[in-house]
Amino acid sequence: MSLPKIQPYSLPTAAERPAERVDWRLDPDRAALLVHDMQRYFLASYQGDPIPEVVGNIADLATAFRDRGAPVFYTAQPGRQAPDERGLLTEFWGDGIGAVIDTDPEAADIVPGLAPEPGDTMLVKWRYSAFQRSTFAEQLAAQGRDQLVITGVYAHIGCQATAVEAFMLDIRPFLVSDAVADFSREHHDQACAYVAQRCGVVVTTADALSALSEPIHTGVIR
Repeated sequence: MSLPKIQPYSLPTAAERPAERVDWRLDPDRAALLVHDMQRYFLASYQGDPIPEVVGNIADLATAFRDRGAPVFYTAQPGRQAPDERGLLTEFWGDGIGAVIDTDPEAADIVPGLAPEPGDTMLVKWRYSAFQRSTFAEQLAAQGRDQLVITGVYAHIGCQATAVEAFMLDIRPFLVSDAVADFSREHHDQACAYVAQRCGVVVTTADALSALSEPIHTGVIR
């Protein structure tokens, strides 16, 4: 029930991006960034690539969002969860971070290089989707944000679930293909294909940074 050891793999390139079903374009005046579950516990499963590149890309995106005055959200699972709080997750994944917190007191921390900064928002993560048991949707609405740029781990679990729920809440999800990581390249590609075909748009870090560099304007909703 524990997490698998993840072998190194290469991130998909822009040329390998799945075909889009919609022509949504990222608008930095409507978008928020989500840094999903980038905790020491979850990244400890990786044996190298693609984590260094993913961490660097997320850091670049977070800086660009902050410079733009756009909101940055983080999710993080608690280090210890009561059985009723963890629920069915225990049956699939065991005790999670709670299984190692005594030997690694920093297991629940966001990894170095991505620590939240003043003005960022931390969300307690209870289930796959960041929207479950949180006020995430309400906070996005209060800030006039109806686009969500999704980064982090794991692409085919929490990132995909969050994208699906965003779609069902009429929030446009943008999954950043080279700023997420997964159990394998196969899982990674499956998550990108699902989002592109069912609920959102897949972009690269370069795409998102280009959009964030555009002049502030009131765009036409697409």
